[in-house]
Amino acid sequence: MTHSALPRERLYQELQRPTDQVSLARAALFMAQEDYPHLVVDDYLTMLDRMADTLRQRLPADRYPLKVIRAINDYLFAELNFRGNSIDYYDPRNSFLNEVLDRRVGIPITLSLVYLELAQRIGFPMAGVSLPGHFLIRPTVEGMNVFVDPFHQGEVMFEHDCRDRIKQMFGDSAQLEPQHLVSVAPGTFLVRMLTNLKLIYLQNRDVPKALNAINRILLICPQAVGEWRDRGLIHYQQGQLDKAQLDLERYLYQHPDAADAFEIRRVIEQIERVQDEP
Repeated sequence: MTHSALPRERLYQELQRPTDQVSLARAALFMAQEDYPHLVVDDYLTMLDRMADTLRQRLPADRYPLKVIRAINDYLFAELNFRGNSIDYYDPRNSFLNEVLDRRVGIPITLSLVYLELAQRIGFPMAGVSLPGHFLIRPTVEGMNVFVDPFHQGEVMFEHDCRDRIKQMFGDSAQLEPQHLVSVAPGTFLVRMLTNLKLIYLQNRDVPKALNAINRILLICPQAVGEWRDRGLIHYQQGQLDKAQLDLERYLYQHPDAADAFEIRRVIEQIERVQDEP
């Protein structure tokens, strides 16, 4: 068994629980154990428990949701000095929960994870919201149509703010779609974290770690057909033609009308020509 097999098995088992019983923090820490084999998951869960214990002492007597959000913001960002890493946004450490807790710096999705875990522990239900190019959280209290941006010190936003944020990032033609504001499931949350890592590793030309990220994405979400293509193309570039052909053929089987189907078929034909050579 490889060093990554046990954390990956633990990650998979955590995600087999009923959705409302999945510990997102535990799953994220199992995910991190592949890169940090000496990481002790319970140590970081205890750290979150202790943070929540302290936060409870900061909560107002009147638990009106906006007052609770203000108390979390004051504790997390003013007192503990958690912050968004705008200076080195693509540092891989920003995508690992243990590093974010140790360094108190992260990207939108990992800061959202810390915020969600504290909110859950104090009995204030919240959920992740996967905007294009950004990540927010929202209270799941009935009638509360607000969003919180942990990357920007817990800024409270409304739907029109989300619409403006998307236009600011992608241009005036970009639209806020209803599905952008839907609460994400634990698996979707983790896949987005892993996708960030995959892109960072590919940019850094760290192919083994990029492949590990893709493998974990497919473990969580086998129907992520684009990952079969990406893994197949990496295998092809590495000369692992049998593996490449299996992945690329699976991609085309599941997505025969893909926009890049012609190019992928040409790659498969090239593989077959090489394999037929004496």
